[in-house]
Amino acid sequence: MPWVYLLLAIAAFGLALKTTSPGLMAVGLLAALGLLIAGVMGLLARRLDNSSRDVSSMVDPAELRRLREQAEARKLAASQSEPPAR
Repeated sequence: MPWVYLLLAIAAFGLALKTTSPGLMAVGLLAALGLLIAGVMGLLARRLDNSSRDVSSMVDPAELRRLREQAEARKLAASQSEPPAR
């Protein structure tokens, strides 16, 4: 979709260059500017969306607490099963 905005911006800029009416030229230039900004912002939003982490892979606090408790229990069991050092 951002590419459509950029193509429309080029078309509006071309309209502004070809017209002889100052009012239509101003409208064309403003439209080209607005469409150019919308296209660039769309490309930036797409890039940020692709580089962000997947929210579903994040661990919630309850799951994190459960994993810590399991790790502590394994550590405690491992330390109790080891023979004493000489």
